[in-house]
Amino acid sequence: MLDIYTHEYFMKEALKEAQQAYDIDEVPVGAVVVCNDRIIARAHNLTEQLTDATAHAEMQAFTAASNFLGSKYLDGCRLYVTLEPCVMCAGAAFWTQLEQIFFGASDPKRGFLRMKPSAIHPRTLITGGIMEAQCAALLRKFFENKR
Repeated sequence: MLDIYTHEYFMKEALKEAQQAYDIDEVPVGAVVVCNDRIIARAHNLTEQLTDATAHAEMQAFTAASNFLGSKYLDGCRLYVTLEPCVMCAGAAFWTQLEQIFFGASDPKRGFLRMKPSAIHPRTLITGGIMEAQCAALLRKFFENKR
């Protein structure tokens, strides 16, 4: 039997969200929150659409997942996001007490691992590089089109 619930499967779902952001001229970052191998929240960047600097994909996903679960804590949940979270999103992840964060492309300029690695909850496991090439390619294409 084929196990479809792989890290790549969930990152592909996050990439679908990133593509939606790209299509509306937002920085193409997408996220999904997974609980018990089920996607409970999907989101993408909406900072331009909402004129809100905090409307990152992760923040939108945390809100949707919390609403779904009826809890501010996302115990046992995993975040899949196409770009390494910034410090703001890492701080929000701290408060949600996520079990794991999986990200695609690293963010050497604004990623939390460079700026503030302690921003994440000490029990949250971090894994980067999931489908990194595909995640980075969409971001690169977006910014090349802006130049």
